[in-house]
Amino acid sequence: MRYAIKNAPLPVLICKLEAGESMECQKGAMSWMTESMKMSTGFGNGIGGNGSGVWGALGKVARSAATKESIFRNTYTSEGGSGEIAFASTFPGEILCFDVSKQTIVAQKSAYLANTAGVKMDIFFQKNLGAGFFGGEGFIMQRFSGNGLVFLEIDGCTCEYTLDRGESLYVDTGYIALMEETCYMDVEIVSGLGNIVAGGEGLFNTRVTGPGKVWMQTMPKNALGSSLASYVSGKR
Repeated sequence: MRYAIKNAPLPVLICKLEAGESMECQKGAMSWMTESMKMSTGFGNGIGGNGSGVWGALGKVARSAATKESIFRNTYTSEGGSGEIAFASTFPGEILCFDVSKQTIVAQKSAYLANTAGVKMDIFFQKNLGAGFFGGEGFIMQRFSGNGLVFLEIDGCTCEYTLDRGESLYVDTGYIALMEETCYMDVEIVSGLGNIVAGGEGLFNTRVTGPGKVWMQTMPKNALGSSLASYVSGKR
C-alpha cells in the first residue's frame, strides 16, 4: 500500500492499494474511491484484536460505548486489480501516520481515521483517576498496537516533544493529542488562589511525564468551540 497526505490544513489521506490489500476505517470515514474498491462491514479489530465469540463481541460493545464511536468498522478491499481510496479529515489540522509495530500510540478518542490490516485498537484507561476526570482527555483514550499503519487526526498543527525519563510537560486542557504508551499522564491543581481565580487557566493542569514522545495540538475542538460560543453570545 502506498499513501499520500495532501492539502493541509484541510488534509486528505489518499491510499493506493494493490489487488487484495485492504484499509479499515470508522463508519462514514470514506470520502471517495475507485470502482475496484469493495466494502464489507463488520466489527473490525477493536478490543481484543480479531477476537471472536461472546467475549470478543462484548469487548467491542464496551469500546464503542466508552469512545462514542460506532461498534462497526468498514473494510475496503481492492479486488480485480489496483485501487484508490481517500479519507478526508473531519476538522482543520493534520493527518499523521504511525507504524504501530515500532511504537504503541495512545490517542484522544476523536483521533482515529483509518488503518491497514494488523492494527489492534483497544481502550486505554488512565491509571491516575484524577487525570481521567480533570486532564481534558477523559478517563478513556484509544491505544493502537499490533502490526501495520494507523492514520490519526490532529486538531490544528502539531508540536512534538521527546521527554526523558522523569521529565514533565504541563499542558492546558485538551492540548495533548497523542503520546507513546511509555508516557504517564496525571493532573495537578494550579498553585495560588489568585492564579486560580484570576489566571483564566482553570483549576487543573495536565502533566505528562516521560520517557517517550508526546504530540501536542494547537487548536483543540473544545477550545475552538469555547471561542466561537463567546462570539455568538456577544461576550466578544
